[in-house]
This record gives sequence, C-alpha cells and structure tokens, in this order.
Amino acid sequence: MARLKVQQVRSGIGRKKNQRETLRSLGLKRIGDVVVQEDRPEIRGMLSTIPHLIAVEEVD
Repeated sequence: MARLKVQQVRSGIGRKKNQRETLRSLGLKRIGDVVVQEDRPEIRGMLSTIPHLIAVEEVD
C-alpha cells in the first residue's frame, strides 16, 4: 500500500478548531514536522481539510 509523507509548512495558530485538531490527529505539532501515513480514504479526507497548511508527497 502506498504511503504519504506529510509535512507541516504553515502554523495552525489562528485557524479554525477543526483544522488545528486535524493537524494534531495527523501527528503534526509544529512547522517542519514530518509524518508518514498510509494512503487511506480517512487520511486523504483529513489532508483535504488543511491543504493550505501542509505539503504532501507519495513515498514508496
């Protein structure tokens, strides 16, 4: 199964509560943090709520 490398590039400060909670549930705490997640529909949905705060790339 494919994996996604997710990096936080902008701060969650001043954003809506659901956007801040989405960052936390992905495991991102500060700018520059990187997590690798499985490419599943649930994760894709989370990423679609905060595309302006993150950078995503596929990893083999």
